[in-house]
Amino acid sequence: DFIDDTIDAGEIGSGHSVTALYEIIPIGVKSKFTKNLPKLKYSKTKHNSDYNDELLTVKFRYKKPNKRKSIELIKVVPNTISTLSKDFEFSAAVAMFGMELRDSKFKENTDYMTIINLAKKAKGEDENGYRSEFIRLVKTMM
Repeated sequence: DFIDDTIDAGEIGSGHSVTALYEIIPIGVKSKFTKNLPKLKYSKTKHNSDYNDELLTVKFRYKKPNKRKSIELIKVVPNTISTLSKDFEFSAAVAMFGMELRDSKFKENTDYMTIINLAKKAKGEDENGYRSEFIRLVKTMM
């Protein structure tokens, strides 16, 4: 339904933002979290090596106010990331905290000390003190 302009789902209001974190498991890497794809009767699935220089492709669709037709944005992320930004690392610490609180099956070996260490490392400039407050909050859970 991604391209069906008559169906609404996953809307983000004007002026709002969302952060989505995805764990990318490369082809050939064994993980207990990947699922075997079923064999398809009418379609073939195979690795296409034409895109080895790409890490992922993200597609967004949006509508301008009072318009009916969506506009699609496509962003290809190259497979050249060697370092992560402080913002990304801090976001990962927040996500890990959420998984720890919910006792998520995806948390693996995460613990509060790991979360604190990652958040401290990625704290960066903390003009309003929100990141420091997050670190204090996690410490209260220990």
